[in-house]
Amino acid sequence: MAEMTPLRFDVREIPFSRRGSWLDISPVVGLHSVRDDLHLVTHQTGMHAVLRLVPERGGARLPLEFETSPSVLAWTEAGRPVIRAVFERLDAVRLAGEGAELRIADAAEVLTPFTGTYLFTDPIDGSAVFTSYESGRRYRVTALRGELRVEGSEALGESARAVVVGGAAADESGGWEVAIEEFETARQPYRSTGGFDELVAETAAEFASFADTVAGWRDASTPAAQLAAYVLWSATVSPRGFLQRESVLMSKHWMDKVWSWDHCFNALALSPGDPAFALDQFLTPFDHQEASGAMPDSVTHSEILYNFVKPPIHGWALAKLREEAGLDRETLVGIQHRLAAWTGFWLDYRRVPGHALPHYQHGNDSGWDNSTTFDHDRVIESPDLAAFLVVQLDVLIALTDELGLDAADWRARRDQVADALLAELWNGEEFVARSASGGRISKTGSLLNLLPIVAGRALPAAVTERLASEIERHLTEFGPATQLVDSAEYAADGYWRGPIWAPSTVLIEDGLRVSGHAELADEVSSRFRRLCEASGFAENFDALSGAGLRDRAYTWTASAYLLLARQAVARGQAKGTAPSDRA
Repeated sequence: MAEMTPLRFDVREIPFSRRGSWLDISPVVGLHSVRDDLHLVTHQTGMHAVLRLVPERGGARLPLEFETSPSVLAWTEAGRPVIRAVFERLDAVRLAGEGAELRIADAAEVLTPFTGTYLFTDPIDGSAVFTSYESGRRYRVTALRGELRVEGSEALGESARAVVVGGAAADESGGWEVAIEEFETARQPYRSTGGFDELVAETAAEFASFADTVAGWRDASTPAAQLAAYVLWSATVSPRGFLQRESVLMSKHWMDKVWSWDHCFNALALSPGDPAFALDQFLTPFDHQEASGAMPDSVTHSEILYNFVKPPIHGWALAKLREEAGLDRETLVGIQHRLAAWTGFWLDYRRVPGHALPHYQHGNDSGWDNSTTFDHDRVIESPDLAAFLVVQLDVLIALTDELGLDAADWRARRDQVADALLAELWNGEEFVARSASGGRISKTGSLLNLLPIVAGRALPAAVTERLASEIERHLTEFGPATQLVDSAEYAADGYWRGPIWAPSTVLIEDGLRVSGHAELADEVSSRFRRLCEASGFAENFDALSGAGLRDRAYTWTASAYLLLARQAVARGQAKGTAPSDRA
Protein backbone atom coordinates (compact mmCIF):
# COMPACT_ATOMS: atom_id res chain seq x y z
CA MET A 1 0.00 0.00 0.00
CA ALA A 2 1.37 3.41 -0.96
CA GLU A 3 1.94 6.05 1.73
CA MET A 4 -1.20 8.16 1.91
CA THR A 5 -1.51 11.85 2.78
CA PRO A 6 -3.32 12.69 6.05
CA LEU A 7 -7.08 12.67 5.57
CA ARG A 8 -8.98 15.95 5.88
CA PHE A 9 -12.67 16.49 5.17
CA ASP A 10 -15.38 19.12 5.42
CA VAL A 11 -17.45 18.66 8.59
CA ARG A 12 -20.25 20.58 6.87
CA GLU A 13 -20.70 17.55 4.61
CA ILE A 14 -19.41 14.60 6.66
CA PRO A 15 -20.07 14.39 10.42
CA PHE A 16 -17.23 14.12 12.90
CA SER A 17 -17.78 10.91 14.83
CA ARG A 18 -16.14 7.66 15.84
CA ARG A 19 -16.85 3.99 15.27
CA GLY A 20 -19.41 2.77 17.76
CA SER A 21 -20.63 6.17 18.96
CA TRP A 22 -24.25 7.31 18.65
CA LEU A 23 -22.98 10.91 18.80
CA ASP A 24 -21.55 13.21 16.16
CA ILE A 25 -20.58 16.84 15.78
CA SER A 26 -22.01 18.55 12.71
CA PRO A 27 -23.91 21.64 11.56
CA VAL A 28 -26.53 19.31 10.04
CA VAL A 29 -29.35 19.17 12.59
CA GLY A 30 -32.21 17.57 10.64
CA LEU A 31 -33.64 16.76 7.23
CA HIS A 32 -31.94 19.23 4.84
CA SER A 33 -31.43 21.53 7.85
CA VAL A 34 -27.97 23.05 8.29
CA ARG A 35 -26.91 25.64 10.89
CA ASP A 36 -23.92 27.99 10.99
CA ASP A 37 -22.74 26.56 14.31
CA LEU A 38 -21.67 23.00 14.98
CA HIS A 39 -23.94 20.93 17.21
CA LEU A 40 -23.55 17.84 19.33
CA VAL A 41 -26.05 15.47 17.74
CA THR A 42 -27.33 12.18 19.11
CA HIS A 43 -28.98 9.39 17.13
CA GLN A 44 -30.59 7.64 20.07
CA THR A 45 -34.40 7.76 19.80
CA GLY A 46 -33.94 9.52 16.45
CA MET A 47 -31.70 12.32 15.20
CA HIS A 48 -31.58 15.12 17.75
CA ALA A 49 -29.30 18.15 17.79
CA VAL A 50 -28.96 18.50 21.55
CA LEU A 51 -26.27 21.12 22.18
CA ARG A 52 -25.14 24.10 20.10
CA LEU A 53 -21.37 24.71 20.23
CA VAL A 54 -20.61 28.43 19.77
CA PRO A 55 -17.06 29.85 19.96
CA GLU A 56 -17.01 33.26 21.63
CA ARG A 57 -14.59 36.00 22.60
CA GLY A 58 -15.69 38.78 24.90
CA GLY A 59 -19.27 37.52 24.69
CA ALA A 60 -19.40 37.81 20.88
CA ARG A 61 -19.62 34.88 18.48
CA LEU A 62 -16.38 34.08 16.66
CA PRO A 63 -16.81 33.19 12.96
CA LEU A 64 -14.15 30.48 12.92
CA GLU A 65 -13.29 27.96 10.20
CA PHE A 66 -13.24 24.19 10.62
CA GLU A 67 -10.47 21.68 10.02
CA THR A 68 -11.42 18.03 10.45
CA SER A 69 -9.59 14.71 10.43
CA PRO A 70 -10.83 11.30 11.64
CA SER A 71 -9.27 11.90 15.06
CA VAL A 72 -9.70 15.61 15.81
CA LEU A 73 -12.02 18.47 14.89
CA ALA A 74 -10.62 21.99 15.16
CA TRP A 75 -12.19 25.44 15.07
CA THR A 76 -9.44 27.56 13.51
CA GLU A 77 -8.59 31.25 13.34
CA ALA A 78 -6.08 32.35 10.69
CA GLY A 79 -5.13 28.68 10.29
CA ARG A 80 -4.44 28.18 14.01
CA PRO A 81 -6.56 25.80 16.13
CA VAL A 82 -8.48 27.71 18.80
CA ILE A 83 -10.79 24.94 20.00
CA ARG A 84 -10.38 21.19 19.42
CA ALA A 85 -12.63 18.17 19.92
CA VAL A 86 -11.84 14.46 20.21
CA PHE A 87 -13.95 11.43 21.11
CA GLU A 88 -12.70 10.08 24.43
CA ARG A 89 -15.19 7.23 24.58
CA LEU A 90 -18.20 6.22 22.53
CA ASP A 91 -20.39 8.35 24.80
CA ALA A 92 -17.94 11.12 25.70
CA VAL A 93 -16.39 14.02 23.79
CA ARG A 94 -13.48 16.09 25.06
CA LEU A 95 -13.13 19.75 24.02
CA ALA A 96 -10.13 21.95 24.70
CA GLY A 97 -9.54 25.60 23.88
CA GLU A 98 -7.17 28.50 24.26
CA GLY A 99 -7.82 32.10 23.32
CA ALA A 100 -11.59 31.66 23.00
CA GLU A 101 -14.51 30.59 25.11
CA LEU A 102 -17.10 28.01 24.09
CA ARG A 103 -20.80 28.47 24.69
CA ILE A 104 -22.48 25.05 25.04
CA ALA A 105 -26.13 25.94 24.64
CA ASP A 106 -29.47 24.18 24.62
CA ALA A 107 -30.26 23.68 20.92
CA ALA A 108 -34.00 23.50 21.56
CA GLU A 109 -34.10 26.92 23.30
CA VAL A 110 -37.63 26.42 24.66
CA LEU A 111 -38.46 24.01 27.48
CA THR A 112 -42.02 22.69 27.72
CA PRO A 113 -43.42 19.86 29.86
CA PHE A 114 -42.69 17.46 26.94
CA THR A 115 -39.96 19.04 24.77
CA GLY A 116 -36.66 20.82 25.12
CA THR A 117 -33.70 20.57 27.47
CA TYR A 118 -33.51 21.27 31.20
CA LEU A 119 -30.23 22.45 32.74
CA PHE A 120 -29.04 22.24 36.34
CA THR A 121 -25.80 22.28 38.31
CA ASP A 122 -25.07 18.96 40.00
CA PRO A 123 -24.34 19.66 43.69
CA ILE A 124 -22.32 16.45 43.96
CA ASP A 125 -19.46 17.31 41.60
CA GLY A 126 -20.22 20.80 40.27
CA SER A 127 -20.82 19.60 36.72
CA ALA A 128 -23.54 21.10 34.53
CA VAL A 129 -26.15 18.64 33.30
CA PHE A 130 -28.55 19.05 30.38
CA THR A 131 -31.47 16.63 30.25
CA SER A 132 -33.15 16.23 26.85
CA TYR A 133 -36.78 15.30 26.36
CA GLU A 134 -36.09 14.51 22.69
CA SER A 135 -33.39 11.90 23.25
CA GLY A 136 -34.37 10.91 26.78
CA ARG A 137 -30.69 11.21 27.77
CA ARG A 138 -28.49 13.42 29.93
CA TYR A 139 -25.46 15.43 28.80
CA ARG A 140 -23.01 16.20 31.57
CA VAL A 141 -20.38 18.92 31.15
CA THR A 142 -17.39 18.56 33.47
CA ALA A 143 -14.46 21.00 33.61
CA LEU A 144 -10.97 19.48 33.58
CA ARG A 145 -9.28 22.87 33.25
CA GLY A 146 -10.81 26.33 33.35
CA GLU A 147 -14.20 27.35 34.64
CA LEU A 148 -17.85 26.72 33.85
CA ARG A 149 -20.31 29.60 33.90
CA VAL A 150 -23.82 28.19 33.96
CA GLU A 151 -26.63 30.35 32.58
CA GLY A 152 -30.25 29.42 33.16
CA SER A 153 -29.64 26.68 35.72
CA GLU A 154 -33.03 25.25 36.81
CA ALA A 155 -34.82 27.74 34.52
CA LEU A 156 -38.05 26.79 32.78
CA GLY A 157 -39.90 28.00 29.70
CA GLU A 158 -38.12 30.25 27.20
CA SER A 159 -35.12 31.10 29.38
CA ALA A 160 -31.67 30.76 27.82
CA ARG A 161 -29.81 27.69 29.05
CA ALA A 162 -26.08 27.42 28.41
CA VAL A 163 -22.69 26.57 29.86
CA VAL A 164 -19.90 28.97 28.94
CA VAL A 165 -16.44 27.42 29.21
CA GLY A 166 -13.37 29.61 29.62
CA GLY A 167 -9.96 29.78 31.22
CA ALA A 168 -9.67 30.27 34.95
CA ALA A 169 -8.55 33.67 36.16
CA ALA A 170 -5.44 32.08 37.66
CA ASP A 171 -4.52 30.37 34.37
CA GLU A 172 -2.37 32.80 32.41
CA SER A 173 -2.73 30.74 29.20
CA GLY A 174 -6.49 31.17 29.26
CA GLY A 175 -6.73 27.49 28.39
CA TRP A 176 -9.62 25.24 29.28
CA GLU A 177 -10.80 21.66 28.76
CA VAL A 178 -14.15 19.94 29.33
CA ALA A 179 -15.77 16.56 28.82
CA ILE A 180 -19.35 16.11 27.61
CA GLU A 181 -20.87 12.72 28.39
CA GLU A 182 -24.15 11.20 27.22
CA PHE A 183 -25.83 8.75 29.58
CA GLU A 184 -29.25 7.64 30.79
CA THR A 185 -29.83 8.42 34.45
CA ALA A 186 -26.77 8.35 36.68
CA ARG A 187 -23.08 7.56 36.72
CA GLN A 188 -20.10 8.26 38.93
CA PRO A 189 -18.36 11.64 38.57
CA TYR A 190 -16.32 11.94 35.40
CA ARG A 191 -12.78 10.54 35.34
CA SER A 192 -10.38 11.17 32.50
CA THR A 193 -9.00 8.17 30.60
CA GLY A 194 -6.04 10.03 29.11
CA GLY A 195 -4.61 13.33 27.97
CA PHE A 196 -6.16 15.15 25.00
CA ASP A 197 -3.27 14.54 22.61
CA GLU A 198 -3.05 10.93 23.74
CA LEU A 199 -6.72 10.46 22.85
CA VAL A 200 -6.14 12.02 19.42
CA ALA A 201 -3.28 9.60 18.77
CA GLU A 202 -5.34 6.59 19.90
CA THR A 203 -8.27 7.54 17.67
CA ALA A 204 -5.99 8.16 14.70
CA ALA A 205 -4.43 4.73 15.16
CA GLU A 206 -7.84 3.09 15.44
CA PHE A 207 -9.03 4.62 12.19
CA ALA A 208 -5.77 3.84 10.39
CA SER A 209 -6.14 0.19 11.38
CA PHE A 210 -9.72 0.13 10.08
CA ALA A 211 -8.73 1.77 6.79
CA ASP A 212 -5.94 -0.76 6.32
CA THR A 213 -8.36 -3.59 7.08
CA VAL A 214 -11.10 -2.60 4.63
CA ALA A 215 -8.97 -0.83 2.01
CA GLY A 216 -5.45 -2.17 2.38
CA TRP A 217 -5.27 -2.37 -1.40
CA ARG A 218 -5.63 1.41 -1.82
CA ASP A 219 -2.97 3.48 -3.58
CA ALA A 220 -2.64 6.77 -5.42
CA SER A 221 -4.93 5.48 -8.17
CA THR A 222 -7.84 5.17 -5.69
CA PRO A 223 -7.68 8.60 -4.01
CA ALA A 224 -11.11 8.45 -2.38
CA ALA A 225 -10.65 5.09 -0.63
CA GLN A 226 -9.44 6.56 2.66
CA LEU A 227 -12.39 8.96 2.88
CA ALA A 228 -14.80 6.15 1.95
CA ALA A 229 -13.38 4.09 4.81
CA TYR A 230 -13.92 7.04 7.19
CA VAL A 231 -17.55 7.41 6.09
CA LEU A 232 -18.17 3.75 7.00
CA TRP A 233 -16.11 3.84 10.21
CA SER A 234 -17.72 7.00 11.53
CA ALA A 235 -21.28 5.89 10.70
CA THR A 236 -20.94 2.69 12.71
CA VAL A 237 -22.85 2.42 16.00
CA SER A 238 -22.53 -0.01 18.89
CA PRO A 239 -25.34 -2.49 19.68
CA ARG A 240 -28.11 -0.56 21.36
CA GLY A 241 -31.89 -0.31 21.18
CA PHE A 242 -33.29 -2.41 18.35
CA LEU A 243 -29.90 -2.82 16.70
CA GLN A 244 -28.54 -6.00 18.22
CA ARG A 245 -25.22 -5.94 16.36
CA GLU A 246 -22.55 -3.36 15.68
CA SER A 247 -24.19 -1.73 12.67
CA VAL A 248 -23.30 0.71 9.93
CA LEU A 249 -26.04 3.32 9.62
CA MET A 250 -26.69 4.74 6.20
CA SER A 251 -25.53 8.08 7.58
CA LYS A 252 -25.07 10.01 10.79
CA HIS A 253 -27.04 12.78 9.17
CA TRP A 254 -30.80 12.35 8.91
CA MET A 255 -30.62 8.98 7.08
CA ASP A 256 -29.64 7.35 10.37
CA LYS A 257 -31.17 3.91 9.85
CA VAL A 258 -30.36 0.52 8.36
CA TRP A 259 -32.63 -0.08 5.36
CA SER A 260 -33.13 -3.65 4.24
CA TRP A 261 -31.19 -3.46 1.02
CA ASP A 262 -28.70 -0.68 1.71
CA HIS A 263 -26.99 -2.94 4.26
CA CYS A 264 -26.02 -5.45 1.55
CA PHE A 265 -23.66 -3.00 -0.14
CA ASN A 266 -21.95 -2.15 3.14
CA ALA A 267 -21.50 -5.86 3.83
CA LEU A 268 -19.90 -6.39 0.43
CA ALA A 269 -17.41 -3.56 0.91
CA LEU A 270 -16.39 -4.85 4.34
CA SER A 271 -16.26 -8.55 3.52
CA PRO A 272 -12.72 -8.94 2.10
CA GLY A 273 -11.06 -7.29 5.10
CA ASP A 274 -13.43 -8.00 7.98
CA PRO A 275 -15.78 -10.89 7.15
CA ALA A 276 -17.26 -11.10 10.66
CA PHE A 277 -18.20 -7.40 10.64
CA ALA A 278 -19.57 -7.83 7.10
CA LEU A 279 -21.71 -10.77 8.16
CA ASP A 280 -23.22 -8.66 10.95
CA GLN A 281 -24.20 -6.03 8.39
CA PHE A 282 -25.81 -8.65 6.19
CA LEU A 283 -27.78 -10.17 9.07
CA THR A 284 -28.90 -7.00 10.89
CA PRO A 285 -32.37 -6.67 9.25
CA PHE A 286 -32.86 -10.45 9.40
CA ASP A 287 -32.80 -10.10 13.21
CA HIS A 288 -36.28 -8.56 12.86
CA GLN A 289 -37.75 -10.85 10.21
CA GLU A 290 -41.43 -11.38 10.94
CA ALA A 291 -43.51 -14.55 10.80
CA SER A 292 -44.43 -14.14 7.13
CA GLY A 293 -40.74 -14.09 6.25
CA ALA A 294 -40.78 -10.36 5.46
CA MET A 295 -37.91 -8.20 6.63
CA PRO A 296 -38.56 -4.71 7.97
CA ASP A 297 -38.25 -1.70 5.71
CA SER A 298 -35.74 -0.21 8.16
CA VAL A 299 -34.32 -0.56 11.66
CA THR A 300 -32.71 1.99 13.92
CA HIS A 301 -32.23 2.67 17.63
CA SER A 302 -35.86 3.06 18.65
CA GLU A 303 -37.88 2.22 15.55
CA ILE A 304 -38.62 -0.75 13.31
CA LEU A 305 -40.79 -0.05 10.27
CA TYR A 306 -42.77 -2.78 8.51
CA ASN A 307 -45.06 -0.62 6.37
CA PHE A 308 -42.89 -1.31 3.32
CA VAL A 309 -40.22 -3.84 2.42
CA LYS A 310 -37.15 -3.67 0.21
CA PRO A 311 -36.18 -5.70 -2.89
CA PRO A 312 -34.83 -9.25 -2.48
CA ILE A 313 -31.21 -8.69 -3.49
CA HIS A 314 -30.02 -10.79 -0.57
CA GLY A 315 -29.36 -13.97 -2.53
CA TRP A 316 -27.22 -11.95 -4.92
CA ALA A 317 -25.39 -10.33 -1.98
CA LEU A 318 -24.89 -13.66 -0.18
CA ALA A 319 -23.24 -15.18 -3.24
CA LYS A 320 -20.85 -12.21 -3.40
CA LEU A 321 -20.08 -12.46 0.33
CA ARG A 322 -19.25 -16.13 0.01
CA GLU A 323 -16.76 -15.38 -2.74
CA GLU A 324 -14.75 -13.45 -0.13
CA ALA A 325 -15.28 -15.34 3.11
CA GLY A 326 -15.94 -18.87 4.26
CA LEU A 327 -18.93 -19.52 6.52
CA ASP A 328 -19.29 -22.48 8.86
CA ARG A 329 -22.18 -24.91 8.58
CA GLU A 330 -24.06 -23.56 11.59
CA THR A 331 -24.02 -20.06 10.11
CA LEU A 332 -25.07 -21.37 6.70
CA VAL A 333 -27.99 -23.30 8.19
CA GLY A 334 -29.25 -20.14 9.86
CA ILE A 335 -28.85 -18.11 6.68
CA GLN A 336 -30.62 -20.77 4.60
CA HIS A 337 -33.59 -20.69 6.96
CA ARG A 338 -33.81 -16.90 6.83
CA LEU A 339 -33.29 -16.65 3.08
CA ALA A 340 -35.92 -19.34 2.47
CA ALA A 341 -38.44 -17.46 4.61
CA TRP A 342 -37.67 -14.15 2.84
CA THR A 343 -38.02 -15.77 -0.57
CA GLY A 344 -41.21 -17.50 0.52
CA PHE A 345 -42.70 -14.17 1.56
CA TRP A 346 -42.60 -12.94 -2.03
CA LEU A 347 -43.97 -16.14 -3.48
CA ASP A 348 -46.62 -16.82 -0.84
CA TYR A 349 -47.82 -13.33 0.11
CA ARG A 350 -47.08 -11.18 -2.92
CA ARG A 351 -48.60 -13.12 -5.82
CA VAL A 352 -52.11 -12.64 -7.13
CA PRO A 353 -53.85 -16.05 -7.25
CA GLY A 354 -53.12 -17.61 -10.61
CA HIS A 355 -50.15 -15.31 -11.28
CA ALA A 356 -46.59 -16.58 -11.53
CA LEU A 357 -44.97 -13.22 -10.77
CA PRO A 358 -44.86 -11.40 -7.43
CA HIS A 359 -45.61 -7.71 -7.12
CA TYR A 360 -44.55 -4.56 -5.35
CA GLN A 361 -47.24 -2.63 -3.48
CA HIS A 362 -45.46 0.72 -3.83
CA GLY A 363 -42.27 2.17 -5.27
CA ASN A 364 -40.80 2.11 -1.77
CA ASP A 365 -40.84 -1.69 -1.87
CA SER A 366 -38.45 -1.60 -4.82
CA GLY A 367 -36.12 0.90 -3.15
CA TRP A 368 -36.77 3.18 -6.17
CA ASP A 369 -39.45 5.17 -4.36
CA ASN A 370 -40.62 7.51 -7.14
CA SER A 371 -39.27 5.80 -10.27
CA THR A 372 -41.30 6.53 -13.40
CA THR A 373 -41.98 2.79 -13.66
CA PHE A 374 -44.58 3.42 -10.93
CA ASP A 375 -46.21 6.44 -12.58
CA HIS A 376 -49.19 4.57 -14.04
CA ASP A 377 -49.70 2.10 -11.21
CA ARG A 378 -48.13 1.57 -7.81
CA VAL A 379 -48.98 -2.12 -7.38
CA ILE A 380 -46.99 -3.72 -10.19
CA GLU A 381 -45.36 -6.94 -11.29
CA SER A 382 -41.93 -5.56 -12.07
CA PRO A 383 -39.08 -7.18 -14.03
CA ASP A 384 -36.40 -6.22 -11.52
CA LEU A 385 -38.29 -8.02 -8.74
CA ALA A 386 -38.63 -11.19 -10.81
CA ALA A 387 -34.96 -11.08 -11.80
CA PHE A 388 -33.80 -10.60 -8.21
CA LEU A 389 -35.88 -13.59 -7.19
CA VAL A 390 -34.46 -15.76 -9.96
CA VAL A 391 -30.96 -14.98 -8.70
CA GLN A 392 -32.03 -15.45 -5.08
CA LEU A 393 -33.68 -18.77 -5.86
CA ASP A 394 -30.56 -19.99 -7.66
CA VAL A 395 -28.47 -19.11 -4.60
CA LEU A 396 -31.02 -20.64 -2.23
CA ILE A 397 -31.17 -23.87 -4.27
CA ALA A 398 -27.38 -24.20 -4.31
CA LEU A 399 -27.19 -23.56 -0.55
CA THR A 400 -30.01 -25.99 0.18
CA ASP A 401 -28.26 -28.67 -1.88
CA GLU A 402 -24.96 -27.93 -0.12
CA LEU A 403 -26.59 -28.51 3.26
CA GLY A 404 -28.12 -31.80 2.12
CA LEU A 405 -31.70 -30.52 2.23
CA ASP A 406 -34.50 -30.96 -0.30
CA ALA A 407 -34.55 -28.18 -2.90
CA ALA A 408 -37.08 -29.70 -5.34
CA ASP A 409 -39.87 -27.25 -4.51
CA TRP A 410 -37.53 -24.27 -4.81
CA ARG A 411 -36.41 -25.50 -8.24
CA ALA A 412 -39.98 -25.67 -9.49
CA ARG A 413 -40.77 -22.20 -8.17
CA ARG A 414 -37.57 -20.79 -9.62
CA ASP A 415 -38.39 -22.09 -13.10
CA GLN A 416 -41.90 -20.71 -12.86
CA VAL A 417 -40.66 -17.18 -12.07
CA ALA A 418 -37.85 -17.31 -14.64
CA ASP A 419 -40.21 -18.48 -17.39
CA ALA A 420 -42.82 -15.84 -16.54
CA LEU A 421 -40.21 -13.05 -16.48
CA LEU A 422 -39.52 -13.63 -20.16
CA ALA A 423 -42.98 -14.77 -21.26
CA GLU A 424 -44.95 -12.01 -19.55
CA LEU A 425 -42.66 -8.99 -19.07
CA TRP A 426 -40.36 -9.15 -22.12
CA ASN A 427 -42.07 -7.78 -25.21
CA GLY A 428 -39.30 -8.63 -27.63
CA GLU A 429 -37.65 -5.21 -27.32
CA GLU A 430 -37.69 -4.32 -23.62
CA PHE A 431 -38.83 -5.36 -20.20
CA VAL A 432 -42.03 -3.77 -18.94
CA ALA A 433 -43.79 -3.76 -15.61
CA ARG A 434 -47.55 -4.18 -15.43
CA SER A 435 -50.35 -3.55 -13.00
CA ALA A 436 -50.88 -6.58 -10.79
CA SER A 437 -54.65 -6.21 -11.10
CA GLY A 438 -55.44 -4.65 -14.47
CA GLY A 439 -52.34 -5.49 -16.48
CA ARG A 440 -51.67 -1.92 -17.63
CA ILE A 441 -48.12 -1.54 -18.96
CA SER A 442 -45.66 0.80 -17.22
CA LYS A 443 -43.46 3.50 -18.63
CA THR A 444 -40.06 2.19 -19.68
CA GLY A 445 -37.67 5.15 -19.41
CA SER A 446 -36.37 4.18 -15.97
CA LEU A 447 -33.14 2.28 -15.41
CA LEU A 448 -35.25 0.10 -13.11
CA ASN A 449 -36.59 -1.72 -16.15
CA LEU A 450 -33.03 -2.70 -17.10
CA LEU A 451 -32.08 -4.25 -13.76
CA PRO A 452 -32.91 -7.77 -15.00
CA ILE A 453 -29.34 -7.66 -16.35
CA VAL A 454 -28.39 -8.79 -12.83
CA ALA A 455 -29.85 -12.19 -13.77
CA GLY A 456 -27.84 -12.22 -16.99
CA ARG A 457 -26.73 -15.83 -16.60
CA ALA A 458 -30.38 -16.89 -16.73
CA LEU A 459 -31.34 -14.76 -19.75
CA PRO A 460 -30.89 -15.42 -23.48
CA ALA A 461 -27.92 -13.65 -25.05
CA ALA A 462 -30.22 -11.63 -27.32
CA VAL A 463 -31.98 -10.22 -24.25
CA THR A 464 -28.78 -9.26 -22.44
CA GLU A 465 -27.46 -7.67 -25.65
CA ARG A 466 -30.55 -5.51 -25.82
CA LEU A 467 -30.33 -4.63 -22.13
CA ALA A 468 -26.68 -3.63 -22.50
CA SER A 469 -27.56 -1.40 -25.45
CA GLU A 470 -30.29 0.33 -23.43
CA ILE A 471 -28.03 0.72 -20.40
CA GLU A 472 -25.56 2.55 -22.63
CA ARG A 473 -28.32 5.05 -23.45
CA HIS A 474 -28.55 5.86 -19.72
CA LEU A 475 -24.80 6.35 -19.37
CA THR A 476 -23.67 9.95 -18.81
CA GLU A 477 -20.18 11.26 -18.18
CA PHE A 478 -20.61 10.21 -14.54
CA GLY A 479 -22.46 6.91 -14.67
CA PRO A 480 -25.90 5.42 -15.34
CA ALA A 481 -28.73 7.93 -14.86
CA THR A 482 -31.83 6.41 -13.28
CA GLN A 483 -34.03 8.05 -15.93
CA LEU A 484 -33.22 8.72 -19.57
CA VAL A 485 -31.89 12.27 -19.54
CA ASP A 486 -33.67 13.14 -22.79
CA SER A 487 -37.07 12.05 -21.48
CA ALA A 488 -39.79 14.45 -20.37
CA GLU A 489 -39.78 12.94 -16.87
CA TYR A 490 -36.07 13.48 -16.21
CA ALA A 491 -35.38 15.70 -13.19
CA ALA A 492 -31.87 16.71 -12.17
CA ASP A 493 -32.68 16.39 -8.44
CA GLY A 494 -35.59 14.01 -8.95
CA TYR A 495 -34.46 11.27 -6.56
CA TRP A 496 -35.04 8.10 -8.66
CA ARG A 497 -36.16 10.08 -11.72
CA GLY A 498 -32.72 11.03 -13.01
CA PRO A 499 -29.84 11.13 -10.51
CA ILE A 500 -27.08 8.53 -10.40
CA TRP A 501 -27.23 6.19 -7.41
CA ALA A 502 -24.65 3.78 -6.01
CA PRO A 503 -26.79 0.61 -5.70
CA SER A 504 -28.16 0.72 -9.22
CA THR A 505 -24.63 1.34 -10.50
CA VAL A 506 -23.22 -1.69 -8.66
CA LEU A 507 -26.06 -3.97 -9.75
CA ILE A 508 -25.83 -2.82 -13.37
CA GLU A 509 -22.03 -3.14 -13.40
CA ASP A 510 -22.14 -6.66 -12.00
CA GLY A 511 -24.95 -7.72 -14.33
CA LEU A 512 -23.07 -6.47 -17.37
CA ARG A 513 -19.95 -8.30 -16.28
CA VAL A 514 -21.63 -11.66 -15.70
CA SER A 515 -23.50 -11.24 -19.02
CA GLY A 516 -20.26 -10.92 -20.98
CA HIS A 517 -20.26 -7.14 -21.45
CA ALA A 518 -17.03 -6.48 -19.56
CA GLU A 519 -16.00 -3.42 -21.55
CA LEU A 520 -19.24 -1.59 -20.76
CA ALA A 521 -19.03 -2.77 -17.14
CA ASP A 522 -15.53 -1.32 -16.92
CA GLU A 523 -16.83 1.98 -18.24
CA VAL A 524 -19.67 2.10 -15.71
CA SER A 525 -17.21 1.36 -12.90
CA SER A 526 -14.66 3.91 -14.07
CA ARG A 527 -17.15 6.73 -14.45
CA PHE A 528 -18.75 6.15 -11.07
CA ARG A 529 -15.40 5.96 -9.30
CA ARG A 530 -14.33 9.21 -10.96
CA LEU A 531 -17.62 10.75 -9.85
CA CYS A 532 -17.00 9.82 -6.21
CA GLU A 533 -13.43 11.06 -6.36
CA ALA A 534 -14.70 14.45 -7.52
CA SER A 535 -17.99 14.79 -5.63
CA GLY A 536 -17.68 12.62 -2.54
CA PHE A 537 -20.19 10.13 -1.19
CA ALA A 538 -23.56 11.79 -1.52
CA GLU A 539 -26.83 9.91 -1.38
CA ASN A 540 -27.12 10.47 -5.15
CA PHE A 541 -25.67 12.71 -7.87
CA ASP A 542 -26.87 15.01 -10.62
CA ALA A 543 -26.45 12.84 -13.72
CA LEU A 544 -25.36 15.74 -15.94
CA SER A 545 -23.22 17.89 -13.64
CA GLY A 546 -21.98 15.25 -11.20
CA ALA A 547 -22.91 17.41 -8.20
CA GLY A 548 -23.66 15.58 -4.96
CA LEU A 549 -27.29 15.68 -3.84
CA ARG A 550 -29.23 15.15 -0.61
CA ASP A 551 -27.36 13.45 2.27
CA ARG A 552 -23.63 14.01 1.65
CA ALA A 553 -22.23 11.22 3.82
CA TYR A 554 -24.02 8.10 2.63
CA THR A 555 -22.43 4.78 3.45
CA TRP A 556 -23.73 2.71 0.53
CA THR A 557 -22.11 5.22 -1.82
CA ALA A 558 -18.80 4.90 0.03
CA SER A 559 -19.18 1.12 -0.03
CA ALA A 560 -19.93 1.10 -3.75
CA TYR A 561 -16.73 3.05 -4.35
CA LEU A 562 -14.68 0.68 -2.20
CA LEU A 563 -16.20 -2.35 -3.89
CA LEU A 564 -15.65 -1.09 -7.45
CA ALA A 565 -12.20 0.37 -6.70
CA ARG A 566 -10.96 -2.86 -5.12
CA GLN A 567 -12.18 -4.86 -8.09
CA ALA A 568 -10.55 -2.39 -10.50
CA VAL A 569 -7.24 -2.65 -8.63
CA ALA A 570 -7.46 -6.45 -8.84
CA ARG A 571 -8.03 -6.19 -12.59
CA GLY A 572 -5.18 -3.70 -12.93
CA GLN A 573 -7.61 -1.03 -14.12
CA ALA A 574 -7.72 1.47 -11.26
CA LYS A 575 -5.41 3.88 -13.06
CA GLY A 576 -7.74 3.93 -16.03
CA THR A 577 -10.18 6.48 -14.67
CA ALA A 578 -9.65 9.07 -17.38
CA PRO A 579 -12.75 9.64 -19.53
CA SER A 580 -13.02 7.39 -22.56
CA ASP A 581 -14.39 8.42 -25.92
CA ARG A 582 -17.46 6.22 -25.41
CA ALA A 583 -20.57 8.28 -26.06
